[in-house]
Amino acid sequence: MKLRLSLGLVLLTLSAAGWAQTAPLPDWDTLSPQQREALIAPVRDRWNDAPAPQRERMLQHGQRWLTMTPEQRAQAQRGRHRFENMTPEQREQARALFGQMRSMSPEQRQALRDRWARMTPDERKAWLKANPAPPPPPPPKR
Repeated sequence: MKLRLSLGLVLLTLSAAGWAQTAPLPDWDTLSPQQREALIAPVRDRWNDAPAPQRERMLQHGQRWLTMTPEQRAQAQRGRHRFENMTPEQREQARALFGQMRSMSPEQRQALRDRWARMTPDERKAWLKANPAPPPPPPPKR
């Protein structure tokens, strides 16, 4: 039994290693029209299902992305991944803080971060109650 399990693990490892060594995916310019369509279709559907304010936000985000350096893009992706892994309560806190910081100067933002770090959980709850997060955008219609 141990031999079969060991052999199975070795085969699984070898097949995974072989899978990881496949040729790199092509650049956009060398994708076929069908491959490009498969990549674009979900974005087109989100755009078509979105109300005008969300479309405007999507377009602004796309335009901003084009002006970002590779480092800024990587930082934005890390932030998105961090947000996706937050609990609902943490997301609500992040939305509230971001909503407040959006109109602040860099010095004011740092002061709020410092103040937030010193707050107790009860003080944070009181701050959140006094400074609620803006409502999240509605999910796209499907």
